[in-house]
Amino acid sequence: MPLFDVIVILEYIRNIRTGWLLSPGICDIWTVSDVLCCTASILHLVAIAMDRFWAVTNINYIQARNPQRIGILIVIVWVVSLGISMAPQLGWKDPGFMERIAEGKCLVSQEPSYQIFATCTTFYIPLLLILILYWRIFQAARKRIRKRPGAAYQPAHERRGILRLIKTGPREQSTAFTITPSTPDHSSVSPEKTSSNGANPSQTLTSTVTTTTTTTTTTMAVVTTPGTQAPQITTTKKNRETIEAKRERKAAKTLAIITGAFVACWLPFFVVTLLQALCSSCAPPDILASLFLWLGYFNSTLNPIIYTVFSPEFRQAFKKMLRCSKPR
Repeated sequence: MPLFDVIVILEYIRNIRTGWLLSPGICDIWTVSDVLCCTASILHLVAIAMDRFWAVTNINYIQARNPQRIGILIVIVWVVSLGISMAPQLGWKDPGFMERIAEGKCLVSQEPSYQIFATCTTFYIPLLLILILYWRIFQAARKRIRKRPGAAYQPAHERRGILRLIKTGPREQSTAFTITPSTPDHSSVSPEKTSSNGANPSQTLTSTVTTTTTTTTTTMAVVTTPGTQAPQITTTKKNRETIEAKRERKAAKTLAIITGAFVACWLPFFVVTLLQALCSSCAPPDILASLFLWLGYFNSTLNPIIYTVFSPEFRQAFKKMLRCSKPR
């Protein structure tokens, strides 16, 4: 039976029964396991944020990432979590532990110094790291999106510009100029003309310009009709900016959902826990404290759903895990 199932069953017994009816040793096992799994769950979110941050900011990280490095990161998460959860058993337990057991209460060590240490290392510091990392990820992703060119790259020695003027009227005339630079400061222009008959008078100007370092394409359509004189200009730059804005909004939405679910599930519990450590008379009703704890447990259910829905990499990894776990 998974360790988390044992924790949930014991928490169910603690809430449904009139009080804690098991031994102090079982209470110690439950409190250690509870803190261990909750801390590991939160620290794994930090590890995922770190992995994403390195992948976005370091172009060589994907090639360098291997099972050994991931395994080391996972071991660090569990070692830190074990240290936090075992601290009360190593001398950080409050003197009223046995009295609470006699009263039918099984709680994590209520020593104020341990409560402050545990809440900060388990939630507040990881939350700060997650917010900083995801903000940096969003900034890096937005910067990368804005740097993407709007057209295909052309080598510097093949740079050219094309200017076409088309008039539609009694006679349609098309003039194309091909500009080929012979030196960095000089270019040659070769005009070509074609003509044919047309019907309605109008004028269209199409310009494609390529710079010396990057490829920037701008298409302008200037249409003149007998009743209007003001040109109408449409650029591909606007379309590219619209796509960039959509990508930025999608990235921001994904990060907001991931971070928001984590904060919404765990913040009430850790606020109450820290408040109890600083003000013993400020304890909320037991039913409310239990509700906040179960809400934190629920975050472990949400995480796989959120990551598989919004992350193609996680979705593929979960599919691979499920295929490997199927009986052959």
